[in-house]
Amino acid sequence: MSIAATQKRGFGAVLWDYLTTVDHKKIAHLYLFGGGFFFILGGLEAMIIRIQLIKPENDFVSAGLYNEILTMHGTTMIFLAAMPLLLGLMNAAMPLQIGARDVAFPFLNSLGFWLFLFGGLILNCSWLLGGAPDAGWTSYAPLSTTSPGHGVDFYVLGLQISGAGTLIGGINFLVTIINMRAPGMTYMRMPLFSWTTFITSILILFAFPALTIGLFLLMFDRMFGSAFFNVALGGNTIIWEHLFWIFGHPEVYILILPAFGLFSDIFSTFAKKRLFGYTAMVFATILIAFLGFMVWAHHMFTVGLGPVANSIFAIATMAIAVPTGIKIFNWLATLWGGSITINSAMLWALGFIPTFTVGGMTGVMVASVVADYQYHDTYFVVAHFHYVIVGGTVFGILAGLHYWWPKMFGRILNEKLGKIAFWTFFTGFHLTFFIQHFLGLMGMPRRYWVFLEGQGLDTGNLISTIGAFLMAIGVIIFFYNVVYTAVKGEKAPDDPWDGRTLEWATSSPPAHYNFKQTPLVRGLDPLWVEKTEGKGKMTPAEPLGDIHMPNGSILPFMMSFGLFIAGFGFIYQVNYTWAYIPLFVGMGILLGCMLIRSLKDDHGHHITKEELEREAD
Repeated sequence: MSIAATQKRGFGAVLWDYLTTVDHKKIAHLYLFGGGFFFILGGLEAMIIRIQLIKPENDFVSAGLYNEILTMHGTTMIFLAAMPLLLGLMNAAMPLQIGARDVAFPFLNSLGFWLFLFGGLILNCSWLLGGAPDAGWTSYAPLSTTSPGHGVDFYVLGLQISGAGTLIGGINFLVTIINMRAPGMTYMRMPLFSWTTFITSILILFAFPALTIGLFLLMFDRMFGSAFFNVALGGNTIIWEHLFWIFGHPEVYILILPAFGLFSDIFSTFAKKRLFGYTAMVFATILIAFLGFMVWAHHMFTVGLGPVANSIFAIATMAIAVPTGIKIFNWLATLWGGSITINSAMLWALGFIPTFTVGGMTGVMVASVVADYQYHDTYFVVAHFHYVIVGGTVFGILAGLHYWWPKMFGRILNEKLGKIAFWTFFTGFHLTFFIQHFLGLMGMPRRYWVFLEGQGLDTGNLISTIGAFLMAIGVIIFFYNVVYTAVKGEKAPDDPWDGRTLEWATSSPPAHYNFKQTPLVRGLDPLWVEKTEGKGKMTPAEPLGDIHMPNGSILPFMMSFGLFIAGFGFIYQVNYTWAYIPLFVGMGILLGCMLIRSLKDDHGHHITKEELEREAD
């Protein structure tokens, strides 16, 4: 019935629904579409980088433009593609997995998304307004403090706004998991994806403030003439590196841990076994998060922190390989002797294990201080980083999309297209980045615009660029699959994979209140427990009654839009007095919306027991 109603609604009604929604499942769609858009943008930037480096002394783009593209590729992929796509998957699955009706703060959930989107848009407006940021995605001072034009200002404000959204999302997920688990869903019964969402949210809570502080200091230096990073006036450029990497290294785990959780659920489902060493996996995740805050200075071995600091960070960096190794062996043990189904989601998960292991091994190599003097700032580091982030996070996102697509959209992605996309991307990925280890060892520096004839780097770079085109083709096939599925895809049953966790106990896609009656959880893999007893569906923990749900609101969109306008005012107030107009107008919209939200009572609405009974008929 609801699907027929959706088809009858006009475009305007659907648009308004998404602009005002506070439903975590629709916000998941928004994150996936927004993140997908920026993923394509970051991918195009990557293609330009690889075309520029296809042959020696190429002049496809100018040196200045290359710096802008390089900076925007890194910034876009990490902050505007990988993070939001993961937040989308968390929104789609985590509340269902713990048996909750929604997240703890639906209004904030919506605000988090719109802040991310407008932050990303303000950053990309820089292309049209005199040039993008060009100081690298890490924006090291003094390069970032002396960069002419407004590029780096767009970077600062875009990431401030976007980062606020991520921080709000993290806090929201933390409170949801602590407070809203279904009866019987103890911490040690949560699926691993919910666990990694929980740990990732803790990382966001502690890591993002460091970035926020760094960006504020950079903003004051650039816009208000302070001297935090100006050595001539008593500042210190290395402070930026510390602040950035105290955020930046936990950020790597913010990106990889949700993928770990996802793979754990996928292996368990498609091997038809409970996850091997569940408790060890949980504690390994906690240990990774803990150690993740103790390794940031391994990005700074060549700065001159001295042998004591370097040794401590080297040991901590090597130690973090231990819990990661525990995970790899537990995944292999889960597969061992399982009755394994190979489909698209499982292919991405299986492809991840060897790929990520290579990334982990080069990570231990880079952790050696003496060796790092050789590797630092070469393509070896570029290869290592992409093996971890693409081989871990991107593989994870694609696995998750294939796995939960039927739950989110009620249709199964085409298997044949899924497999073609996997093999194309997988081959292209290894062609692109494996060779870069050797280019780095041969002395090719990262972030350089050209390389010269006769350095022996021609063949490696050519192979790398060919691989990048294969990756691009793989992504195009995936997006074709998405469109094809939307038009012609087969309707998904509620539980297409014979799942083990609670999200498969709901309809596909789930009703907006998720569960008619909160389920009773009686063990790890709660749906599987019921299936082994021959029930096949969850036992309710409560009688059927009225359900209280939040109302939608346009305020999160308007608040973020206000910040978006104010952002331009902040950037241009340095040059023009008229810039105070957008600044005050934007802040006025933001504060006005906050005032309305504070003074107006919004008690949500109830879905009555009678309506629920009618739907059951």
